[in-house]
Amino acid sequence: MKRSIAVLAIGLVAVVALAQENGLTNALRGKASLDNEPRAALMPKMVNNDKRAARAFPMQPPLIPHQIEGYQVDRDFNKCLSCHARENVAESQAPMVSVTHFVDRDGNNLSQVSPRRYFCTQCHVPQMDIKAPVDSTFRDAASLTADKKGR
Repeated sequence: MKRSIAVLAIGLVAVVALAQENGLTNALRGKASLDNEPRAALMPKMVNNDKRAARAFPMQPPLIPHQIEGYQVDRDFNKCLSCHARENVAESQAPMVSVTHFVDRDGNNLSQVSPRRYFCTQCHVPQMDIKAPVDSTFRDAASLTADKKGR
């Protein structure tokens, strides 16, 4: 019993000592100690070139190639549809919302965008021209199939 208490006490002291170590950092925080809050970085600018980006994997939602800051997308109004709705694409020259967005969860075809597809930014995101905060080994689907063909 005494031995168990001694081991438990030593373990507790070790945990407390490690928690107090100043060297603990979060990779996204950089070298800042945990008791100091670093100054927030400036928000990077969105890519705003209106060029469609290639998709990196099958079924990937298209990326948004333009600025959307200040766009109202809520239950009352969707600014995206002022260009991308079927009735507006001739004038705006924007790509039309995919036909899959006009099908409800029961498989019924609708005349308007389905409520489950109405909030565009749930799937579609703008891009920032920044260095990734952590390294990534992600490879797009085309490069994976190219490797298999080369064997």
